[in-house]
Amino acid sequence: MEKDISMSPMRKHALTATLLAGLAFPFGWACAADWKLEPTESRLEFTASFEKTPAPGVFREFDVKLSLDPAKEDAGRLDVTINVASADMASADINKAIAGAEWFDFVRFRQAEFHATEIRRVQPNAFLARGTLSLKGVQQAVEVPFSWNESGNTASMEGKFVVKRGAFGIGTGEWTATDTIGADVTVTFKVRLRKAA
Repeated sequence: MEKDISMSPMRKHALTATLLAGLAFPFGWACAADWKLEPTESRLEFTASFEKTPAPGVFREFDVKLSLDPAKEDAGRLDVTINVASADMASADINKAIAGAEWFDFVRFRQAEFHATEIRRVQPNAFLARGTLSLKGVQQAVEVPFSWNESGNTASMEGKFVVKRGAFGIGTGEWTATDTIGADVTVTFKVRLRKAA
């Protein structure tokens, strides 16, 4: 008499789920992970223009927290905080000027923030974060594109975007005009992240 080797529907579903899980891991499918900044290996720069000549600077103190699932088309959260008073344009005179009320106004607005709850994959290793930038008491919607390279417990993200300084009240009074100090400021970042424990 032949043995009945047919499986119940429940056993079939369990076997299918096991096989799919086994196939997923070799191809790098993963759940959302939380990442934190490695400060010593990260850099956040900005470039304005003076009489059409680049005027670069750097924020020396900032933090990044990221939750990302690269396997999903639209998932994640990005939170960035910047100590605006850490801005350095490699000149004592310029640094003193940008601390004033016409520029960053360090006394009243020492911190800038970017928060994004929409992170969309646009290419296999490229994402677009849509969120809100808060700077000098003003909030504006900003899109931040970035590349993503993950290796084990570390990852790197790089990108750049442009903001209009006037929208945030950066450069008021005689500096409102854009013929001497250009309207656009390019923000460039290259950060190293480590998977949170």
